[in-house]
Amino acid sequence: MQLDSSVLKNDEKAVFALRSLYAKHGYSQYKMNKFEEYDLYVRNTDFLVSDNIITFTDTSGRLLALKPDVTLSIIKNGTDIPGVVEKVYYDENVYRVSRGTHAFREIRQVGLECIGDIDDCCITEVLSMAADSLALISDTWVLDVSHLGILSGVLNASGLSENGRKNVLACIGEKNRHGIADICAAEGINEEKTALLTALVSLYGTPDDVLAKLGELLKPLGENSDAMLALRQLEKITAALPQSEKIHIDFSVTGNMSYYSGVVFKGFIAGIPDGVLSGGQYDKLMKKMQRRAGALGFAVYLDLLERMNSEQPAYDVDILLLYDADTDPVKLRDTVRLLASNGSQVLTQKAVPEKIRYKQLLRLNEKGVEILENHA
Repeated sequence: MQLDSSVLKNDEKAVFALRSLYAKHGYSQYKMNKFEEYDLYVRNTDFLVSDNIITFTDTSGRLLALKPDVTLSIIKNGTDIPGVVEKVYYDENVYRVSRGTHAFREIRQVGLECIGDIDDCCITEVLSMAADSLALISDTWVLDVSHLGILSGVLNASGLSENGRKNVLACIGEKNRHGIADICAAEGINEEKTALLTALVSLYGTPDDVLAKLGELLKPLGENSDAMLALRQLEKITAALPQSEKIHIDFSVTGNMSYYSGVVFKGFIAGIPDGVLSGGQYDKLMKKMQRRAGALGFAVYLDLLERMNSEQPAYDVDILLLYDADTDPVKLRDTVRLLASNGSQVLTQKAVPEKIRYKQLLRLNEKGVEILENHA
């Protein structure tokens, strides 16, 4: 029997499409337990979307947590194999505070991870699939891409204190040019270096529009500076991406620089103010968890898709079919099959439920089907 996609919610439709996309690219499905030791998450709360975690004590006395994240478990349970790249995708329920409802929810999350001997081809592949993932969800989407090598290179050359760098990075994430200028002025940073930092906030657009301008801005740092080398990598990667008119460079996508390095990105679709996709390279997290390999990946937040095209249908069912207590069950079954053969939704009841909305109200009697109401 063919699946009727009309009965699926937006997030359910996305799951099937995304799993098919990742499997076609050779990614194998990763399955995990619902629980992990709480210590895994408490050591990495800054990496999590939310630091609210549901915990309980198991029969052995260990403090466990309902998993709020999948990536940490994949890293913990993997092994480093030189020269090999592990490519996995997941379709898992996580347990955390939803950004849509601000309450604890069981949220279905789909994503992928690429772990091992990461190179520019791997990064390009993951970014391409992030773009393809957004395109499967909506026709109107944008993928914002940044590079922490450029940000950290500019911050390192600025002369800011550690606390100043932290505060400026927060301002970059908020596109707060005035805040950056005030912090630089308070720390005695010269106008040239201040102008470079504020310019990063202003740069936004397609790679063709932005990267050449960025190259001019970074020239004072030197051709072999960390920022310039990161720019060359970003140029190479974005040149290989399709659909570039929907892929933008945006340095307000910062991520947590204690965990992430290199390329980071965030995806948006029309009608939802928050990012529905987020990812990047997290080599620093790998190192913190005693892994030698590189890694990057992304997650799609399916709970946010519930807000997309969320208008209620005009009717709860197409046909409400009433029957009597002495109705022949076989006759009722055959009637329902006939009415539903054209795709109609048919609900059988002996009386009309309260507040139900229907297109047609029918009654099955000894003579056949009688039309009582027709709103179609």
